[in-house]
Order: sequence, then structure tokens, then C-alpha cells
Amino acid sequence: MHSLQIESSAGIAIGATNHARLRGLSAAAAKMRIWIQAPLGFSSGVPLYLTGGTLSAWLATEGVSLKAIGLFSLVALPYNLKWLWAPVLDRYSLPWLGRRRDWMILFQLLLVLSIAALGSTNAPFNVTTAAIVAVGVAFFSACQDVVVDAYRTDLLSNTERGKGGAAYVTGYRIAMIVGSTGAWLMASWMSWRVVYWILASLMSVGMIAAILAPALPVVAAPRTLRLAVVKPFTEFFRRPGALVAIAFVMLYKLGDSVAGYMIPTLLLQELAFELDKIAWLQKFVGISGTIVGAAIGGILVDRIGIRKGLLYFGLAQALANIGYVVLAMAGRDYTILVGAIAIDNVFNGMGAAAFVAYLMSMCHHKYSAAQHALLASAMTVLGRLVTATSGWIIEFVGWPGFFALSIVVAAPALILWKWLPSGPGSKDAPARAPKPAGPALRAVAGAGALFFAGMAGWKFFEGNWKLGIGLVVPTLAFVAYYAVAGKPPDDDDE
Repeated sequence: MHSLQIESSAGIAIGATNHARLRGLSAAAAKMRIWIQAPLGFSSGVPLYLTGGTLSAWLATEGVSLKAIGLFSLVALPYNLKWLWAPVLDRYSLPWLGRRRDWMILFQLLLVLSIAALGSTNAPFNVTTAAIVAVGVAFFSACQDVVVDAYRTDLLSNTERGKGGAAYVTGYRIAMIVGSTGAWLMASWMSWRVVYWILASLMSVGMIAAILAPALPVVAAPRTLRLAVVKPFTEFFRRPGALVAIAFVMLYKLGDSVAGYMIPTLLLQELAFELDKIAWLQKFVGISGTIVGAAIGGILVDRIGIRKGLLYFGLAQALANIGYVVLAMAGRDYTILVGAIAIDNVFNGMGAAAFVAYLMSMCHHKYSAAQHALLASAMTVLGRLVTATSGWIIEFVGWPGFFALSIVVAAPALILWKWLPSGPGSKDAPARAPKPAGPALRAVAGAGALFFAGMAGWKFFEGNWKLGIGLVVPTLAFVAYYAVAGKPPDDDDE
């Protein structure tokens, strides 16, 4: 009897030990899923400035004309158009590493080669060649973004999306410092060619992360390319509240976009702050604030839920612009400036964490590449459109009034929050579930399609191709909603 009791106690102890070991392994796997997003975010952020501000700085230091430098802004068009080819990345996989990670490795390798090639073109003296190579860099970078976003969406559980999104934002922001300020500092004592080669080599961070990243759960890809193109949109727009979700995505960061575009003009032109001091404050106080805010926001989102995070942090990021209202009224004051930059970036980092988590939650795992690309493209359109009117608004209401209006612009998104639907990747329940679309909502969708189509045509007529193509995204979104809303779903997507 005594020996049986000993064996029983030993069995219980072994079982408890095994259970604790499994819990430890599960916790370690969860941490890996979250923290692997940081190097992947770094890999996504490195190419951004290399075809934008850093390339412009290289061209400017060699005396390239302003017109030629301005035309280089068009090389960023692949970032606006990535939703067009995202379905291909949902449909097909390559024969190594499994779904998503295979494409990551390929595009990161192509980025290494194309970034190094861009540095080797001697861009200021071979502008046409440099522009062609820069378009290639932007295209491969946009493709990498699609796959990384889809991988993050497919991998993270509902309770990991806040912290995982924050880790991604942290890596991305660090890469922005390296690709801009870091590149400029290196260029002060070595050639731009070597600078681009060094930055190309940093893509190895993402390649190592892709190799070490956890494999995704098995998800059946769409059976045909037609389904991969059509089903992401029909699946999304047949959901109750799809139009509300699209409108919310377009409006949530609108106040931040409008204010952020004009902040440099306020600081440099109106208040006459020194350029070098502004650059350091924006790069280090601003980006550090965003990283801190994203970390805080990510932790809180996983605790309070995505919906509450969107509301609380959306209100906070709107009210943060009060700092610029005070600065515009007080004048040239460095103390107020540092406080305004820090508060603005911390609260916007918190809002970004909630927003990234919401975008992930709205994607179906089978179509996450296409649906995330659609939402990411839609969120920038209104900001670009409204920002074009900023100069006239400032002339009419002044700088303090402009930043006060940027706070008010955030109100529509916060009002829509009450009816905001949850997606297939979320456990949050909406406060009030919207009903399926009726004739009135289809009429609104039709009117929205006509409005954005007209705006796109106007911008094309003006020669503003970048904004015109951007406006095609909401046009197609409203057309898709009008076409599929209210129709019964079919079964050919399985």
C-alpha cells in the first residue's frame, strides 16, 4: 500500500512537471510570435526612405533639378497599387518554408540586389536608370509589405495582436531612423554608393527573421486565381457593416494625417525654428515617443480589447494636437515644442497599435494578403485629398484654428465607432451590430462610387497621377459594396 501511494505521488509530481513544462513552451512560443514581428517590421521599414527622402537628399546634394527630384515621388506608386497583385500572393506559394515565409525570402533577396543596384547607378548622373531601379525597389518593398502584413495577420492570436503590432511598429520606426538620419550621417564621410550597399545588407535582418519565424497553421489557399481575385472583396463586402468598416478605416487617422503634413511648415516657416534642431527632435523625440506609445498601446489593447482601444486611443491621438494649438499661439518656444512632439507621437503610437490590430482582425485568413492591402491602401486616401486644401484653410482660420479643426476632423470616426463591426479574426463584439445592407445603404455606396470616380478623373486631368490612382481604391471599394451587398453568398470559395 505504501509503495502504491509513493508511485501515485510520483505520477502526480511528474504530471505537474510536464504540465508546467508545456505551459513554459507555450509562453515561449507566444513570445516568439510577438517579437519576431520587430525584425520583420525593420525589414519593411528599411527600403521606405531609400526611394524617398534619402534618395532625394542624394540627388539634391549633387545639384539635380527640383523638377527631376519632384518626379521621383512617382516611384512610390507601387505602395498605392499593391492591392492589385496581393491576390496572387494569396493564391500561390513557393516550394520552401511554407505559406508567406517563402515570398518573404524571395522579395527580401530581390531588395538586397535592387537596393545595391540603385546605389551603383550613380543616380545624380544617370537619372533615368536610377528612376527605373527605384521603381523596382518600391515594387519589391510593396510586395514584402503585403506578405509581412498577411503573415502577421495569420500568425497572431486575438490576444497577441496588440503587442505584435507594437513590435512591428517598433522595428519599422527604428528602420526609418537608420534609412534617413543614419544614411545621411554615413554619407557625410563615405560615398552614397557604399551607404546604399550597407543598407542593402541590412535586409539580411528580415531574411534571418523569416527563416526563424514560426510556421503558419495550415490554411487552404483559394483554388483558382479568379477566386483569389474576386473572393477577398465579395467576402468582405457581404459582411454586415462592411461600409461602416471602410469608412472608419478611411477616417480614423485623418486628423493625424492633415495635421502631420503641415507641422514642418508651421515650425520652419511660421515659427522659424532651426532646421537641424527640428530634424533631431522629430527623429529622436518623435520616433522614440511613437515606439513608447506603441508599446503601451499594444499591451493595453491586448488587455482591454481592440474596440475599446480604438475609442480611447483615437480620442487621445486627436486631443494630442492641442499641443500644436498652444505652440501656434505661444510662438517660438522650445519647451512647448518638445512637449507637443512627445505627446503627439506617444498618443499616435498608441492609436497605431489599436489600428494595426483592428486591420488584422478584419481579414479572413484565406485572403489576408488581399484584404489587408485593400484596407491599408484605403486608409491613406482621404488624408491625401484633404491635405491638399490645408493652405486655404490656414489662410482662412489661421494656424491655431487649423490644428483645432484637425481635432474636430477625428470626430466622424469616433461616431462611427458605435456601429463598428468586428471581423472574422476578432473576438470583440460590436456595440451594436449593423443590419445587412438595404436599398438606402446601396444608394449611399453608389453615390460614394460616383463621387470618388469623379475626384479620380479630376486628378488624372490635372496630371496628379499619384493621388488619382489612390482615389481609385475607394471608388472600387464602393463599387464592390454596391455590387455584392444584399446578395446571398455562394459556396465556390471553399
